Amino acid sequence: MYAKLETRTFLAMLLGVSLAFILLMKPFFGPIFWAVAIALIFHPVQQLLVRRLGDRPTLNALITLFVCMVIVVIPVLVLGAALIAEGMGIYQKIQAGEIRPGEYIDQVNQSFPAIQAFLAQFDINFADLRDRAVNAFLGGSQFLAKQALGIGQNTFQFFLGLALMVYLAFFLIRDGQKLIELMIRALPLGDERERLLFAKFAEVTRATVKGNLLIAIIQGALGGMIFWILGITGALLWGVVMAIVSLLPAVGAAIVWVPAAIYLAAVGDIVPAIILTAYGVVVIGLADNLLRPVLVGRDTKMPDYLVLLSTLGGIVMFGINGFVMGPLVAALFMAFWGIFIREFGQYHYADPANPENGPARED
Repeated sequence: MYAKLETRTFLAMLLGVSLAFILLMKPFFGPIFWAVAIALIFHPVQQLLVRRLGDRPTLNALITLFVCMVIVVIPVLVLGAALIAEGMGIYQKIQAGEIRPGEYIDQVNQSFPAIQAFLAQFDINFADLRDRAVNAFLGGSQFLAKQALGIGQNTFQFFLGLALMVYLAFFLIRDGQKLIELMIRALPLGDERERLLFAKFAEVTRATVKGNLLIAIIQGALGGMIFWILGITGALLWGVVMAIVSLLPAVGAAIVWVPAAIYLAAVGDIVPAIILTAYGVVVIGLADNLLRPVLVGRDTKMPDYLVLLSTLGGIVMFGINGFVMGPLVAALFMAFWGIFIREFGQYHYADPANPENGPARED
């Protein structure tokens, strides 16, 4: 009796300490999460170095981290700085009245009066829609301005998070396998189940990060390039916006280039409008339709509709981290239910015509 009390007390304290530790780490969720993602994505590089240089964990981890910095971290920082600078420039032009989004929408309405008639069929007031679009545009530009100001004011916090991510990534690359083995020993789920779940976690994280980011980079680069060629203001900014919205399956960069093509047609730039439309459908659209099933859906082994729903839900719940967290939660959900069905779902009625005979297990 006393032994049971001791065990229960220990487990209760273990749970309490674990929850306290999770709360302690909560402010650093972003850096920790991306450090784990980096370790998983660049694990093949580390394994290649092990085969070439031998079992030298620290050296291999340092080289792997250097490759990550050159390929990912530094380019993202440079692009982010350029994006914020361009966003600030557009915001200042809006404040100075050089860019007037309301007038652009009015030009589209005047050139295509059928749009207002079409909206009226669904009881949608064009004036209200116009005001909402203008407010959304202004809100987006103000958001970029605030982010730029926030980064300037919280430079120390930003670089602290970046340094923490890189620091953790080094140890996870070097000691990740040992940590996984330790967690397998600690978790009371059974080694086979735990290895399956860890494999699914790694598989989905790699697929969503590599696949989605690669698709986003390709679509953003293609979209920004055509905007620059056509002389559209803020090509870099719109390219990054297209990269961000392309993280959403079945939605993608069309949110940006379709309104741009409509506006070009409205102001009489018919040839650029046709070029942008054809380019968006054939080049940008095909890049998404061909690459996403190959890079994301195939590796995660999830249907496209589930990838879409889980990505949207993840972004709502976790912010930008949600484009990985959403599909990851969905994949683990499917993995847990797959284990349950395989291990506990083999019961059936011996005689389907007489279910009262009771369940029997298939051996």
